[in-house]
Amino acid sequence: MLIFKAVILGIVQGLTEFLPISSSGHLVITSELLNFHHEGITFEIFLHLGSLCAVLLVYRRDLLLMIRSLFTSSTIRQADPVLGESFRWNFYIVLATLPAVVVGLFLKDKIDAIFDNILVTFSMLFITGVLMIFTRRLSEKATALAPANSLIIGTAQAMAILPGLSRSGCTIFVGLLLGLKRETAARFSFIMSIPAILGAVVLDMRDLIDSTPSVEEFSFIFAGTIASAISGYFAIILLLKIVRRGRLDWFGYYCFLVSGSGFIWYFLD
Repeated sequence: MLIFKAVILGIVQGLTEFLPISSSGHLVITSELLNFHHEGITFEIFLHLGSLCAVLLVYRRDLLLMIRSLFTSSTIRQADPVLGESFRWNFYIVLATLPAVVVGLFLKDKIDAIFDNILVTFSMLFITGVLMIFTRRLSEKATALAPANSLIIGTAQAMAILPGLSRSGCTIFVGLLLGLKRETAARFSFIMSIPAILGAVVLDMRDLIDSTPSVEEFSFIFAGTIASAISGYFAIILLLKIVRRGRLDWFGYYCFLVSGSGFIWYFLD
């Protein structure tokens, strides 16, 4: 039964980490529904590592180009526009990560306390829904990615640490609001999730050292991690197709449904 619940949570993590419906919010809600609260910090860390594997796989070519650009001369980068842009993206990703680093280092304990309040989760899901529906009113302007808008998108990512506020939803919405092309906004959102996920793992690493899992615990941790990686991969592919069609509002209606149902459940329980 623990493995079954772990797989369910892994699937939820993988899907909602990248779909604009909030992974943290859905994990809180799903844990409540499954009555699965004793999985510990180790389980949470490995679920995020599963999601990380998914984005690394989907964007492996882009990431290899970004790494390669760091070891090429400026002359070669100037002659090759693709390498030149890949080099600049390294800088943009670092800038976009800074706000999340500040929040993670100085506000982590306060944010963790908010996760115990499921009403906050339902409220933030409602806000996520509003943002997604509003994307229908945003048009592409082919604005180039630059240091300023990278930092702004990174600030949106930092705000999305709140449970129920979707990281991918906030970052893609802000990217579109700033005039980026849909695919550029989505690609930047996914790639900038890599240092964000790694940072979250590093912050929790000290707790992981103090809570070595048993053999039984490792079995459901492994199952959840694999489920997270597989579902995360397909979630990215699905979202890219939906972004190209400009139909992120579909997720907005879903967030309204979950948020509304959650409030009804909470006050009638």
